[in-house]
Amino acid sequence: MSTDPHGTRLPIKLDTTSNGEFVPVPLTSANREANRRAHEAAARNARWLDISKRDFLVSACGAASTLLAFNAANAAAGKTGGFFDVAADAALDRQLARVQVGAAKDEFIFDVQGHFIDTPKGNAKGPEVFIKDVFMDSDTDMMVLSFVPSTRDAEPVTIQAADAVRRIVEKLEGTHRLLLHGRVNPNQAGDLETMDELKERWGVSAWKTYTQYGPGGRGYFLTDDVGVRFVEKARALGVKVICIHKGLPFGQRSYEHSQCSDIGPIAKRFPDVKFLIYHSGFVSSLAEQPYDPDAKRDGIDTLIRSLLESGVKPGSNVYAELGSTWRFLMRDPEQAAHAMGKLIRYCGEDNVLWGTDSIWYGSPQDQIQAFRAFQIAPALRAKHGYPEITPALRAKIFGLNGARVYGLSAAEVKKFAGRDRVAREKAAYLERPDPHFMTYGPKTRREFLSLLERGGA
Repeated sequence: MSTDPHGTRLPIKLDTTSNGEFVPVPLTSANREANRRAHEAAARNARWLDISKRDFLVSACGAASTLLAFNAANAAAGKTGGFFDVAADAALDRQLARVQVGAAKDEFIFDVQGHFIDTPKGNAKGPEVFIKDVFMDSDTDMMVLSFVPSTRDAEPVTIQAADAVRRIVEKLEGTHRLLLHGRVNPNQAGDLETMDELKERWGVSAWKTYTQYGPGGRGYFLTDDVGVRFVEKARALGVKVICIHKGLPFGQRSYEHSQCSDIGPIAKRFPDVKFLIYHSGFVSSLAEQPYDPDAKRDGIDTLIRSLLESGVKPGSNVYAELGSTWRFLMRDPEQAAHAMGKLIRYCGEDNVLWGTDSIWYGSPQDQIQAFRAFQIAPALRAKHGYPEITPALRAKIFGLNGARVYGLSAAEVKKFAGRDRVAREKAAYLERPDPHFMTYGPKTRREFLSLLERGGA
C-alpha cells in the first residue's frame, strides 16, 4: 500500500470536515471515543487475521469493525435510537462483512449532489482525483455535478470546468456517468437570461439555486416575483427540475431565506415542477428531534411544516436530498434516525434522494457503507411512526428515486455502466485498492473563513 501504510485513517470518517457552506462543528466526546475504539478494534482484529492494520482497514471487515465500534461508543453515551446493523462476526468474517457493508448485485447508486474541486493530490490532477474518489474508491454509478453560490464573474467552478470533467469521463466511455446542473440565482443580474445557454449549449439536466444568496447579501424566496419568474422560465425551457439549497445557513445572512417556508406554496402552485430540497433544510447547530407542530423548530422541521401547511402530501413534487445532511448525521445515529424517519414519513419513501456533497468529503464510500448498515431503532419506529429501513427502501433512496426524478432507467444506466471503460479500470484497480480515506473540505473555522475569502463557497 502506498497510501497511509500504517493505517492511521479509518474507512468511515468521523471528523469536522464541512462542505464549505457551514462552519466545521467540533466532534463530541462520543465521536472521539468512537474513533478511539475503532482504531483499537482495527489493530486487534488485524493481529487476529495476521494482516497489517492498513490492509484490514481497506477490507470490508475494516468498515464493519469501524461501524461496530461506533455502535459501542454511541450506546455507552446513551444514544440508541439509531444504529448500524452489523453482526459482530463481520469484523473478522470477510464474506459476512461484504454482505453487510458491500454492494448488492443489482444495487444502483445515483448521487444527485456531487462537486468537482480542482484539488491535485501528489502527481494526480483534479479530474483524475475526482474519478478515483467517486468511481474507483466508491460504489457510485452516477453523479450530478452541482455548483456553489457565486457571482457571475467569480465562479470557483465554472460550467466550462464541470463540462470538462464530464467530457473526461465520457472519453472513458462513461457517457451515462455524469449529469450537470446549471447555476441560477435569479435575483442576480443576467442569470435568468443565461438559462437558455445553459440548456442549449451545456445540456444541463436541472437548475441549482441558493435562495439565501444574492446582491448585498440579500436572498429571495421562490414565491417572490423573481422566484416565480425563475420557475416559469424553467418550465418554458422544459427543464423542470429545480434544486434549492435549504438549511446550512450562511450565518445570519438572509437567514430566513435558508428556511423552507416557501417550498410548500411554490410546489403547490407548480405541480409539474420537481423541487429538490438540497440538505432538506438541515442546520448543523441544531439537534434533530421528532417533528412537533407546536414547537416551531428550525432545521428539517421547517420543510415538513411548509409541506403540511400547504397540503403537499408525501409522494408529491418535493424531494428531500441528503448531501452533507447524512454525512453530518453519521456522527449521531440517533439524530439520524429522527431526520431520516421524518423525511421518509412526510416527504414519502419515493421522495428521499441520495446525495453526498463529495468530493468535499473525499470518496463517498464511507457514507454509502454507513447508510447500507443504518437502521432506526424499533422503539423510535413504534413511537413516532418512522419506517424500518428495508432493503427495498434503501434501494429507492440510493438511486431508484433519483433516476425517476431525472427520467432515467436505472437498469439501462447500470447495464451501460457495468461494461464501460470506467468499470473495466475499476475491476483491475480493485485487485489491489488503495483508498486514501481523506477529506478536502475545511476542518476548522480558520480554514472555513479562508475558503470563503477565496470564493470557494
